[in-house]
Amino acid sequence: MDARDAARLAGRIGGTALKAKLIGIASVVFVLFLLVVGLFGAGIGGKAMADSCGDAGLPGVDTGGTGPGGGQGPPAKLREEQLANAKIIDTVAIEGRLSGRATLVALMTALQESTLINRRDGHLDSVGLFQQRPSAGWGTVEQIMDPEYSSRMFFFGGDDGSPRGLTDISGWALMEPGNAAQAVQVSAHPELYAGHEVTARQIADQAGIDLARTGSLTNPEDENDAIDNLPGDVVDDGPQGPEDCYPGSTAPGGTPGQPGEPFHDGEAAWPVQVKNPRSTADAIAWARQEARTGGRDWYRLCLAFVARTYGWSYSGVNYAIDHYKQMPANMKNDLARNPPPGALMYWDTGQRAGHVAIYLGNGEIASNDIKRPGYIDVVPATDIESKWGAKYLGWAPPYFPKGG
Repeated sequence: MDARDAARLAGRIGGTALKAKLIGIASVVFVLFLLVVGLFGAGIGGKAMADSCGDAGLPGVDTGGTGPGGGQGPPAKLREEQLANAKIIDTVAIEGRLSGRATLVALMTALQESTLINRRDGHLDSVGLFQQRPSAGWGTVEQIMDPEYSSRMFFFGGDDGSPRGLTDISGWALMEPGNAAQAVQVSAHPELYAGHEVTARQIADQAGIDLARTGSLTNPEDENDAIDNLPGDVVDDGPQGPEDCYPGSTAPGGTPGQPGEPFHDGEAAWPVQVKNPRSTADAIAWARQEARTGGRDWYRLCLAFVARTYGWSYSGVNYAIDHYKQMPANMKNDLARNPPPGALMYWDTGQRAGHVAIYLGNGEIASNDIKRPGYIDVVPATDIESKWGAKYLGWAPPYFPKGG
């Protein structure tokens, strides 16, 4: 996988039995217990779920499942393989007496590393669900390509503690799931794991996996086992109402509407920096034509689509949400529901990628995946909220400073 710690010593797994990991004394466990009780008593047991403001959709480059409206999803064969692998991961966790939270961390990790597909073509010598490297001591290629073996290695690591598995990470169950994943994987991009939590929970639900399952205490002096008895779904109370999910707008000239309210055409000239190979009128016409005749080429490629709409071969940015964040401040119209035709509209989906679409006017957008996975369709802009449950961020001019 990317940027695995080169200093790790080679380790070998010698069987399927759990290792005793005595890393503390009873007094430490007691202190931890008091800490946990305090966290629950205060109602701040962990981060609010990304879908606390409604079940987030999964556009962009994610490979997650269908949104609440059933508007999108991966190919059936891909989802079947993801579900099968998720069940294997959970079976290994159950056999190891680990909580559903451990399964959640593993699913999030595998979604980031391999899209939960048993891949042999990873970075450098990385293979398998978790893109584990033979050169870093995770086993042979043949071993790692066995989902049961690779899952056991992810959870328990090598018998001598190298490489480290999840249960080798002190206090892993009190960490944010994405941080726990990073502690095992040591990735060059630690921020990416957290973006897969919603998808991981959806896959678990489809696979019949109980993420609220508690683990079994095997040794009173084993810190990891003690922590592992936390409930598998530790979240806070989250937002209490729409006003918490959708704070006041910083957009000039008006008050934002609430989710689901219609979008209206605004009037705004593009700043002089906005120069594209294709004009706004031609871009809108191209997007409509792609919706009428385009093939199934746009699955999870929202940012690529809007860049192509304006005549660019590529946007120069990996994720839609980053494209919005990197917009100059004077171009961002946060939460404003009056985009001019041709504007780019952005949504926070609870996933790393986010979503972007081109506004066509009269409350409509051209968007990939909303009706048919991989295709472009013209739909009401409100569909991204009502069908995918995504949070509208705002609009910006079609500015591609890194486009090419």
